[in-house]
Amino acid sequence: MSRRGAELRIGAVSYHPRVVTIWEKFIEHFEHSAVPIDYILYSNYPRLVSAVLDGDVEIGWNTNTAFVELEQQLGEQAPILGMRDIDAEYATVIITRRGEGFEQAGQLSGRRLALGSRDSGHAAILPLYYLRQQGFDAETGCELIRFDTDIGKHGDTGDSELRVVRAIALGEADAGAIGEPTLAAFRGERLAELADIEVSWRSPTYYHCNFTALPTLDRELTQRWSEALLAMSYDDPQMRPAMTLEGVKQWLPGDRSGYEALADAMRQTLP
Repeated sequence: MSRRGAELRIGAVSYHPRVVTIWEKFIEHFEHSAVPIDYILYSNYPRLVSAVLDGDVEIGWNTNTAFVELEQQLGEQAPILGMRDIDAEYATVIITRRGEGFEQAGQLSGRRLALGSRDSGHAAILPLYYLRQQGFDAETGCELIRFDTDIGKHGDTGDSELRVVRAIALGEADAGAIGEPTLAAFRGERLAELADIEVSWRSPTYYHCNFTALPTLDRELTQRWSEALLAMSYDDPQMRPAMTLEGVKQWLPGDRSGYEALADAMRQTLP
């Protein structure tokens, strides 16, 4: 429920306790920018997509999968109001044990390929799509091992990707697909299971999360909100902790070109 009833309602998914910390601080920024907001947290992205479509929130903080689902249900393009710098250069990597890598996608044939949650664009949908684009159908050419541990959260928790890493380290899988930023985060945490693991394949880059509204939302209001978002500065000591938790150093304008591959993949593979 809105705190005073006049704020823009922003919907997000509560995939980790830090989400509350992030949004409590973001509220202060938008208040100071004269575009007050409140936030509503949902347990999963299908509920968030429904909330945007039903008008329960005006803006959704969506994964790439949620964004594509929203547009497919909407039947038209939805305005993208902004994304993180990290979202504009996302990629998936396939990791293997050191010395067991491959140079061509077809060399995965007959191997055990671990994937994250099946609704994760970066850890399941797009790696299979890009491998097909390179002439290798992993769904028929590999034994797929799926870790569907955070269905509905589109891989946000990182749990399924952690299981992918551990399966490779334990010899339960020969290769595994995870997000490149997830790998960087695991390395930053000095994850022991990465000691003998290397990157054997990297996908083309694509876009990840974005703020999405309906086309019916007032354009002048969305413009002011987007400008306030882009004005949030990592150099501001008051905002840096929350931006660090959100994994962003700079907010970027909305752009839809980086979602074409995922939209195509979801048309091919999801009901």
